[in-house]
Amino acid sequence: MRLFPFFAAVLLAACGGGPQPPEWQSNAAQALSAFQSLYLRGDTRAAQIEFDRARMELKSTGRGDLLARAELIRCAARAASLEFDNCPDFEKLRADAGAEELAYVDYLSGKNEKTGTDDPLSRLVSHGVKFKSANATLENIAAAVEISSSQGWRRPLLAWLGVQEKRAEAAGDREALERIRRRIALVSGRP
Repeated sequence: MRLFPFFAAVLLAACGGGPQPPEWQSNAAQALSAFQSLYLRGDTRAAQIEFDRARMELKSTGRGDLLARAELIRCAARAASLEFDNCPDFEKLRADAGAEELAYVDYLSGKNEKTGTDDPLSRLVSHGVKFKSANATLENIAAAVEISSSQGWRRPLLAWLGVQEKRAEAAGDREALERIRRRIALVSGRP
């Protein structure tokens, strides 16, 4: 699953050959995984349904720390797509969050650095954080476009192509601008 390691460990720890995990754990993990996939593909409505399903499962535990982690998953998917909102739903749960969650939200806001993993989503989030902090290089932008494209993630691909478009336009690079615009039209489904 493409869940962040700290969340996967908590939800799926019981899957390691021991007794069956409680149903809420697998339901929440499946819903969060579906949320990520749908959100990154650009299906906002279906992604929200899955996220709401995960929240319902997590609420049944009465554990705000688990809800806070789910909100971080949503914030990370948004950061990968260059949609920054300072994680307001996480902030409502901040008092229940642990040190790892607080460090991760600080990372998403650009307040600290974190070593990424080889996971495509983790790398894309890292590029998004660099972009938000105005530290993204042309190489970061190109890498983000490549990651998004290779994974078939339409939402972040369009966002990062938009960044490339603005840069090509500012540089007066007509050839690159036309190529990028053709690609945006293709991804968007425009003729």
